[in-house]
Amino acid sequence: MFVSCEKEPNIPKGYTLIVPAVSVGNVGQLAVDLVIHTLGMERIGYLHTDCLLPMVGNNPFATSQEDATQLATGTEVYRSVEKNLVAVQVRAPLVRGKQSEFRRRLLEWAKQCGFSRVVLLTSSHAYERIDTQMTGTQLRYLLSPQLEKEVCAQVEELEWTQLERRRLYPGVETREGQEHTGVFIPGGGIARKFYQECCEADFPLAVLLTFCAEGDNIPDAFSLANYVNQWLQLVPSRKSGAKGAPLQAEWKVPSSWTLLFGNTFPPNLF
Repeated sequence: MFVSCEKEPNIPKGYTLIVPAVSVGNVGQLAVDLVIHTLGMERIGYLHTDCLLPMVGNNPFATSQEDATQLATGTEVYRSVEKNLVAVQVRAPLVRGKQSEFRRRLLEWAKQCGFSRVVLLTSSHAYERIDTQMTGTQLRYLLSPQLEKEVCAQVEELEWTQLERRRLYPGVETREGQEHTGVFIPGGGIARKFYQECCEADFPLAVLLTFCAEGDNIPDAFSLANYVNQWLQLVPSRKSGAKGAPLQAEWKVPSSWTLLFGNTFPPNLF
């Protein structure tokens, strides 16, 4: 699945893997853009799979005319030796009917590389929130049992909010009078099932997500990237002007973001 650009593939065991889910507002992908560009991560290869629609484009992290002509595929892999970090950037949608196979291959590759944990960034439809999610922070997390043992104290110190379980079958109770509850991430792409499969495989996974709506999702991307940074400490942070506001990391915006909304309308249209 992984095709290396190096003569000898070099992903040391124990690295952290960050990967986005193709989800509502593309927030996870935008957040990964910020991480890759700010850390100046090195492109080391790509994922070759028939589970994603084939696509190619210009270098999304170009800083000059010379490197702007480099081609980028739909699923690129980047590495930061300094941060012991590998990031996968997914820019292509999944082929219909291939989600299950893609999740299986991704988990197999993560195990094969010996990643210490996988951090999946995603988003969920804001209009699907329940009452308790309407106010307060719009960021949530999920940890597989294996990872929860390792970082439970750290998460408690951060005072994060765990994603609330939802009733799977409202009004239907078990013989003991309890309702069936489970993880519910509408619009979150592969996040929910990948989380369940990692739990079953006893693999360390963290799902970090934000509630959002389609539109200008750049603020959501910064919010999710800051959320990741609170935990992994990838980028130096500073206090924002508002009293009691969370620390804000100093992110660098990639050049490709200038094309997020296309060109302006032609003046002679009116």
